Amino acid sequence: MARPKAQNVDAAKDAQDLPCAAPELAAEMVRWLMHLAAERRMSAKTVEAYRRDVAQFLEFLASHLGRRVTLKALAALTPADVRAFMAARRSAGIGSRSLMRGLAGVRSFARTLERDGKGTVAALAAVRAPKVAKTLPKPLPIASARRVADSDLRAGEERDPWVLARDAAVLALLYGSGLRISEALGLRRGQVPAPGEGDSITVTGKGNKTRMVPVLSQVLELVAAYVAACPYDLPAKGPLFVGAKGGPLSPRIIQLTMERLRGALDLADTATPHALRHSFATHLLARGGDLRSIQELLGHASLSTTQIYTAVDTEQLLKAYRAAHPRA
Repeated sequence: MARPKAQNVDAAKDAQDLPCAAPELAAEMVRWLMHLAAERRMSAKTVEAYRRDVAQFLEFLASHLGRRVTLKALAALTPADVRAFMAARRSAGIGSRSLMRGLAGVRSFARTLERDGKGTVAALAAVRAPKVAKTLPKPLPIASARRVADSDLRAGEERDPWVLARDAAVLALLYGSGLRISEALGLRRGQVPAPGEGDSITVTGKGNKTRMVPVLSQVLELVAAYVAACPYDLPAKGPLFVGAKGGPLSPRIIQLTMERLRGALDLADTATPHALRHSFATHLLARGGDLRSIQELLGHASLSTTQIYTAVDTEQLLKAYRAAHPRA
């Protein structure tokens, strides 16, 4: 067995000193934390976060039950006890995401107790974790979205011109065709036509599903400029976009590129490569594009996904209804 780091040992010792837990329960918590450190190879910070989450739960129960928490008391908990803990955490200003993470730590400890024959905390499984609202990237202003492919914005960077041309081409595809970053970086050289020789490309999306999307002539010109400047051979069946050493381009490089552009364009931290795809859909909708067409362009299996993704408001839905329904 690998020896845990000193910090993880400290976390386990902290668990042993919990006045709210009976000695046998504190001992089980120590063994659990040592297991996370040595067997699961978790970092010191992660182990400490788990210790803190379970300690908060036990401290609440000690106050709630009016006595130190034992293994028997844990097994006798009711869903109402767990909900009372959740309500107390919310009253303390804890959000849904933090509460969900905290419950995950408590449930991990409970599963270990059950596996080791120390009792089953059925109440934890009977209570649903709090729902976390889906967060969507905010669309960029149209003017800013159009400028992300402007290489002049990065003229002061000490980077090869072909690298700047490459990044501009990738970002132009994300906004111009609404591609996911994985779809853009998965393109083969032969899939993208030269300027004047086509106006669409076929991409492979989630679930290995293919779809055809339009591509603007300006985007094709940026791709052609990158291909002409690239110092590496780009065979038709090889990746279109390559890294500095000629291998497949990492998504992280494009993410870092957007981070640099945020400063140049005075954009919020939400301006990520994925936000360009969101901007593509939102701007099309604002210009009168219908949801069904946008669904096809984005490669969504369900129209409801497109409605959420593009943050369609009630008024826009009503306009789509009035425009499409025969009796509206």
